[in-house]
Amino acid sequence: MKKSAAEVHRMLSNTYGEAAINERTCREWFQRFKNGDFDVEDRHSDGREKVCEDAELEALLDQDSCQNQEELARSLEVTQQTISKRLKVMGMIQNQGNWIPYELDKVILQHDNARPHVAKVIKTYLETLKWEVLSHPPYSPDVAPSDYHLLRSMAHDLANQHFRIYEEVKNWIDSWIASKDDQFFRRGICMGESSGQRWTIL
Repeated sequence: MKKSAAEVHRMLSNTYGEAAINERTCREWFQRFKNGDFDVEDRHSDGREKVCEDAELEALLDQDSCQNQEELARSLEVTQQTISKRLKVMGMIQNQGNWIPYELDKVILQHDNARPHVAKVIKTYLETLKWEVLSHPPYSPDVAPSDYHLLRSMAHDLANQHFRIYEEVKNWIDSWIASKDDQFFRRGICMGESSGQRWTIL
């Protein structure tokens, strides 16, 4: 089944749409394949490979992170496949139309400012974990609804309780949480949202 470069380009365009290589590149590759050269990396006019530097790609993404792979390839004069490979190596993914770093191992800890939590030993330990610490202002029901709904209700029910051992405490907490229906927790979240809106208005 012999096809011309133009026919192959049409087939690629029908299959890959905007992501397909352009016809000129298709013709160049076609000629190379005929000569036994199956390397599909872009080349300079003198025959050397055109290298896509990560720094160049990063600079383009800094200018406009919404560019698609085809636009990036055109700007850097390489193939879309080359851009795709470089983005993968750089750990970039497209999220809501923007190229962003994909970091599975990054931890962001929401950390309140209560005295025991900001002690030097705690701060030092968090630094060793290399976690990003996201602090929030004290008395923020929109940020920590559990402090203002769940724990307040629990404190009320705990008022007359006395425990001798850890297991009693654990069992009481487990049964207390199990006794609450979905509406209880939903109410706490909604209260947090409404107080957050109230402060936004102020």
